[in-house]
Amino acid sequence: MQISMNRHRPTTTPLIVPRSARRWLDLIGTLAFLAVLPLIMPHQSLATSMLVFALFASAYNLVFGYGGMLSLGHAALFGGGAYAAGILAVHAQLPWALSLASGAVVGLTIGIVFAFLSLRVRGIYFAMITLALAQCAYFLAYRNADWTGGDNGLRGIPPLTIDWGIIQLSSEYPMIKYYLIFTVVAVALGMLRALLYTPFGRSLSMIRQNEQRAAACGIPVLRVRQLTFAISGLLSGLAGALYAYHIGTVPLETLSVHLSGQVVMMVLLGGMATFVGPVVGAVVFLGAENFLSDLTDYWQMISGLLFMLLVLFFSKGIWGGVQTLRRTSSSKQAL
Repeated sequence: MQISMNRHRPTTTPLIVPRSARRWLDLIGTLAFLAVLPLIMPHQSLATSMLVFALFASAYNLVFGYGGMLSLGHAALFGGGAYAAGILAVHAQLPWALSLASGAVVGLTIGIVFAFLSLRVRGIYFAMITLALAQCAYFLAYRNADWTGGDNGLRGIPPLTIDWGIIQLSSEYPMIKYYLIFTVVAVALGMLRALLYTPFGRSLSMIRQNEQRAAACGIPVLRVRQLTFAISGLLSGLAGALYAYHIGTVPLETLSVHLSGQVVMMVLLGGMATFVGPVVGAVVFLGAENFLSDLTDYWQMISGLLFMLLVLFFSKGIWGGVQTLRRTSSSKQAL
């Protein structure tokens, strides 16, 4: 007679999370992490810079990660939004809400122009055209010093203020400034996350995986890519406008090729084509930059070596590597 050895073994019911809820877990986790970021950083100014560049990197990831398009001129979208918000705040003295909206619209417009002029070519030619267009924007800002401040940058941007009677807030206080900007970034990231689950987001994913097959399925490849660049421009311009209010000035470097290279590094470092990756990349990149610059004058060389090692051994980025380890662990447990 055979006796079952599993008769008295306790059974456990796995926790099943609905698929519709799982879609938003990464957004909730990202926002929760960003909400406590100023509490764990050495100073709130660094946390606010991380927050702004997390939005900028997420906007760039839409083009580079999800769309498979290497743009070397995204600083023009970021800097264009920053200058638009700054000029309207300083010269026209518009309220901050209108200045932020104007910065986003200018970023959207620059994105449409970039898409129209560059998306008819592929590969390195596309990258070179975006680089050339960004240099044109840099030269335009440099030559119009009466409006942009030229080499000295645009100065005198007023702080963010809210005056609703009994509720009075001002970004002159670092913690208040962080959470005012956090509110805008949270809405933008939520809209971006929702966009990725629309038919447009699925079409973009299909184009990245196999452009010919996507075209054969009836997806308008060029139109989807143009819309992707426009949406990325909108979010990049908004990030630039927030950055202008964060530091109270718009330096000419916001349009530089150096900044375009930095956002590429942030996305690669965190993990391209993932929602959380650009946020992780922005936090790690700026955190390492701040930490290493306090230690040595050769911090750029050290950060370059660390970035090279991470790309070599974590080709999917930090968050991509975490996802790979999690899937491997789940597969072993299933066995």
